[in-house]
Amino acid sequence: MRFSVTILGSSSALPTSKRFPSAHALNVHERIFLIDCGEGTQIQLRRFNVPMNRINHIFITHNHGDHVLGIFGLISTFNLLGRKTDLHIFGLAEFEELLFRNIDFFTDKLNFRIVYHALDPNRVEQVHSDKHIRVTTLPLRHRVPAVGYLFSETPQLPNIRKEAIEMYNLSLADIERIKNGEDFITTDGKVIPNRELTFVANVPRSYAYCSDTLYSERLVGLVKGVDLLYHESTFLHSELELARKTGHSTALQAATVATSAGVGKLLIGHFSSRYRNENNFLTEAKAVFPETYLVEDGQTFEVGKKLFCQ
Repeated sequence: MRFSVTILGSSSALPTSKRFPSAHALNVHERIFLIDCGEGTQIQLRRFNVPMNRINHIFITHNHGDHVLGIFGLISTFNLLGRKTDLHIFGLAEFEELLFRNIDFFTDKLNFRIVYHALDPNRVEQVHSDKHIRVTTLPLRHRVPAVGYLFSETPQLPNIRKEAIEMYNLSLADIERIKNGEDFITTDGKVIPNRELTFVANVPRSYAYCSDTLYSERLVGLVKGVDLLYHESTFLHSELELARKTGHSTALQAATVATSAGVGKLLIGHFSSRYRNENNFLTEAKAVFPETYLVEDGQTFEVGKKLFCQ
């Protein structure tokens, strides 16, 4: 099943001709989870053929404009397209009033319901779960309260080996019990261990989104072992003091988080527009964590795969 992320925006506060502000579209089994919604996100969704009608959940990291200004236009577009399905928005409590005030001002009447989920930026908490995915908040260290998000596939029940079904003449009731972890006892009393009857079809995959944060040891522990980590890299390490002053990380620090956490692969983005050559970020990060990839608007990365699709 599909588990991939499309980069809709990879710039920091000031967009460029090549890079829009922050937004990622995470495809989880053909449902789209939008993470941040910088200005122009709806344009990027159309440009990169991400189906808007599959977006039912939007996750906002914090209340800076380059992460939220696109949400008002996107909601208006949803309404003009005749949307009826509930839209769930996750963000900090302070944003809720501003969101609905703008919706009331710019939209005569919404044809769908918005369900707002207020988050505590100081806590790690599971904020959404279903049969495919679990979403957990990650406290970040920025100039204002901010959270990242960890998207973890929900573990599935194991599959039954076909040869076991035939060998032991398993009934549907037997299969259900075995899938739920029980051993099988034959008619003559022999115990067949569960591990000999089942196999795991897919190992659950995980994606962590960490934008706008200082380097954080706490964060290292929270993203331990994730398959794909997106970590902001606003500055090169030569600008470390500026990064600290503005509440951001350097490419070297992002790579250090990836190394310490033992992640599979690292994506870096949210680059300051002061830099003309972003390849320097890649060079700096790869020296610490070789499995680093520089994001560009429009790229799609498969989570948990050896090869990425561009």
